[in-house]
Amino acid sequence: MTADASAATATAAAHPGFLSPTGVEIVFVLVGLATFGAALVTVTTRQLVHAALWLVAALGGVAVEYLLLTAEFIAWVQVLIYVGSVVVLLLFGLMLTKAPIGPSPDADSGNRWLALAVALVSAATLVTLVVDAFRTTWIDLRTSAEGSTRVTGEALFRGWVLPFEALSVLLLAALVGAIVLSRKAAPEKKQEGQR
Repeated sequence: MTADASAATATAAAHPGFLSPTGVEIVFVLVGLATFGAALVTVTTRQLVHAALWLVAALGGVAVEYLLLTAEFIAWVQVLIYVGSVVVLLLFGLMLTKAPIGPSPDADSGNRWLALAVALVSAATLVTLVVDAFRTTWIDLRTSAEGSTRVTGEALFRGWVLPFEALSVLLLAALVGAIVLSRKAAPEKKQEGQR
């Protein structure tokens, strides 16, 4: 047996490969399918509040996926920031702008086919990039420190500070916009009451 063959045998024994999934991989796929279903309902429902609540389910599914990848810090950041803050901000904006609670015919702009085409092209591009980037890479999650809190925190607050802060300014602008929209409606009602 040559050295290359023995190294290949040792590598095959170290990880089971793609044809023999483990329980974690099966759960990962099932949670991914549930998350995909929640995301699909999020963008197809005509009720804005239901869309926000389905978005909670989709973002929660992403957090579970992070937990399955042993990235606990990212999972809790996902829950705290996206599920806890972004969705609450969306619901707050909906309440401030007095959006309808029930089915809304205005929620459909008639561009479903264009949106579907853009979504499919974006998904195909992302899948192609990820598969191409990790085609020959095998990451052993049991020994890797890539998902540790220290490594993630250093990457987030050194290289990603500007996008992180830009996102917070964008969310603040959305909140201020919702407040401005709700304030413009109040004086008009007062003028109608005085007439």
